[in-house]
Amino acid sequence: MKSIANPRSIELLDALQAVVASSLLDIAGGFSALLQPLIGHTALVIFTEDCTGRPQKKAGDPAIIDEVTLLELDAVRRSLNTEAADPWGLRAVIGGTDRPITAWLAGTGALLVLTDPELTPAGRADPESTLALVGRLWQLVATSIRQQVAAAAPAYLLDSRAASAERAKLIADLTDAHSTALESVLAVLRSPTVSAEAARQTATDLAASAMVSLRAVSDRDRSLAEEPVGAAFARLRDDLRPLVRFGDLDVQFVDPPANGRALPGEVAHAGRAIVRGAVLALVEQAGVSRVRVQWDCDGSNLLIQIRDDGAGNLTADSPGVGPLTARVAALGGTFGVQATAGWGSELAVSLPLDAPLVPLAPAAEWGLSPREQGVLALVASGARNKAIAAELSISENTVKFHVANLLRKVGASTRAELASLAR
Repeated sequence: MKSIANPRSIELLDALQAVVASSLLDIAGGFSALLQPLIGHTALVIFTEDCTGRPQKKAGDPAIIDEVTLLELDAVRRSLNTEAADPWGLRAVIGGTDRPITAWLAGTGALLVLTDPELTPAGRADPESTLALVGRLWQLVATSIRQQVAAAAPAYLLDSRAASAERAKLIADLTDAHSTALESVLAVLRSPTVSAEAARQTATDLAASAMVSLRAVSDRDRSLAEEPVGAAFARLRDDLRPLVRFGDLDVQFVDPPANGRALPGEVAHAGRAIVRGAVLALVEQAGVSRVRVQWDCDGSNLLIQIRDDGAGNLTADSPGVGPLTARVAALGGTFGVQATAGWGSELAVSLPLDAPLVPLAPAAEWGLSPREQGVLALVASGARNKAIAAELSISENTVKFHVANLLRKVGASTRAELASLAR
């Protein structure tokens, strides 16, 4: 019998299967290893809005992946959107350094960047086919990322929410600090006592440009961290459209208030996944022809109601219902099932929009003094040194001393890592 696939193709497919089956935290490393025999690279960076908590997936040289920013990746993505350019031969600032890159944009909107790319002997045999192959592999991996996020395990939801909260706090601190500094520079340079008009004008333009870039980072992060409730519900409609288009099910949607509070990304993703799972569980019952989906937002919680017109015998133990409770619990929400014989079943879900406060790790594990415990609690709450000093009636220099000791005892390298470990 004649073989229809050569060993190299089978090996590539096996490697791709391993990549798409890996966790969201490991997918960049696996994909980098898969691509190295085709295109050598110093780092692989993925930028996807599907993962709100950790939009970057990175592997490779720490000097690059530790320094790459969302603003840099967004600039690359904009260039790919506006230029019908070959993915090869590009340059961009990545990790603070202008360097050669090759990049692809998937149909999901996710971006793949390889830094310092070099075709291997295998890749140089047919460069055009190699680049096309990598582009198609990236489409599959990007689709896998979206599907994994949609069906994310409770542990990933918890990790993503923690990452989002920490990132938002750091961005807020960064924005405040740099805005104050830049506004002070502008005030000095605009002073009428300064005689070097040309220098003042140049410096003013540079400082103003820096402020615009800083605000762009903050706005970009906010767009990743939150979804307007109306936009999130519109995406849910799109997700459920195949059931309406290709089945006999009548899905009715009750729109949320247009001015409702924006949803944290994890809540929006989890809400859509819960509704999809609930609708599939409801339609598995005999006699269900209509499902009504309603979202609301009371300012503190996303409220979801899904009701069918079936026999009214659904329970929490019904097939497909049990897994939904774990998703809800991961975000600190509530889940209820109510069924009325002859009138149908209703699922009610409430997901809090704000992450609950979590207790600090036992201080005894780190051998902290009572004063260090007090400082650690305030650091974990997001307080800065000045506020900590005022709260504990000590000097800022003393606070710095205690924070340095905490970093050493806990084994953290940054203040953000210290706060994260404390939780």
